[in-house]
Amino acid sequence: MKESDVQRIWHIKNYCEEILQTVERFGENYEIFTSDKVYFNAICMNIMQIGELSGSLSDEFKDSTKNRITWGALKGMRNMFAHKYISTDKLIIWNTATKDIPVLLNFCKDIIFQNPDDFKPFDFLEF
Repeated sequence: MKESDVQRIWHIKNYCEEILQTVERFGENYEIFTSDKVYFNAICMNIMQIGELSGSLSDEFKDSTKNRITWGALKGMRNMFAHKYISTDKLIIWNTATKDIPVLLNFCKDIIFQNPDDFKPFDFLEF
């Protein structure tokens, strides 16, 4: 793996974990999510960061993993936040946070475990 992909996957994993920790902290409740700006903004910022990082992964990595992760959709979420934040569909964000992010987190962990030598600079055993 390219070093830049290693770093990005590591950071994507961390943002996924932050999203899941935020959901756990505030509760897995859509009504709370839509009414609490702190909750909503915390989730949105992390998803936006994931989208930004995913857009910078190498084409080789994205091509080799496109059967597991829809990288274009992640980048699209970032663009939605950057350009249409006010009109963002909260249900799409909620479903991303509660359904898609756990899948992405498992994917990142799989990549890390399958490539332990690439992730040695990171303490991959911490999770």
